[in-house]
Amino acid sequence: MGALANYIERAGVATASISLIREQSEAVNPPRALWVPFALGRPLGSAADPEFQKQVMRAALGMLATATQPTIEDYPIEAPDEADAGQWLCPVNFAVAEDESVTARLLAEVTRLAPWSAETRAKRGRTLFGVTGAAPHQIDAVARALGTLAEHGNLSEAPVEGIDWQFDMPILVRHLADDLRTFYHEAIAAQPGSDAPNHDALNDWIFDGTALGDALQQIAKHLTEEGSPMSLLVRGLLIPEGRYEGGSAFG
Repeated sequence: MGALANYIERAGVATASISLIREQSEAVNPPRALWVPFALGRPLGSAADPEFQKQVMRAALGMLATATQPTIEDYPIEAPDEADAGQWLCPVNFAVAEDESVTARLLAEVTRLAPWSAETRAKRGRTLFGVTGAAPHQIDAVARALGTLAEHGNLSEAPVEGIDWQFDMPILVRHLADDLRTFYHEAIAAQPGSDAPNHDALNDWIFDGTALGDALQQIAKHLTEEGSPMSLLVRGLLIPEGRYEGGSAFG
């Protein structure tokens, strides 16, 4: 958004944007950006607190009157806690991990979740899966691609899976993870019962109980070892803050 704001500003329209990743905003130097200390995907804070969301928007729009040169302001208030997730249930039980590769474990999880993910797609009549260029029936290829990257750490060459990937490496890594998370989340949406996991509960499940979480941690280590600014940015996009085993994902 910060890069887009620069183009809009040059056309004579004043802009103010909201930043979830301060390092990225600093790199593009937007005209006005409000950095918020919220989770990725939550630019206005809690999804169930409209008044708090209005306060964030007022703070961002208020910069139109105060910032006369490129400025990044920090929003000083943490987002309120989301409602308790209740006793939600994962629709399947994953087998205890044995001495298998992360790719084999990923494929096993995908196989078990596939009927539930398909049920959600049928109910909604749509899916958010496919940002990589893969179709829903190619989920195994996406899982294999991410597993291969986790095991071998080749961050310069895109995995060969017969898919016309829509991104180059290493940005493709982030979108492979996004497609898999979407697949897992859509499977969870078909869970029995009325309680649904909140953002933190989903991350607890992904990073404490799935091969997907293990794969993301392994890839984050490879990105750290590579060490380029782009690799470190991708690492921050892969791992929510506070979940990276090596410290701060954006550190």
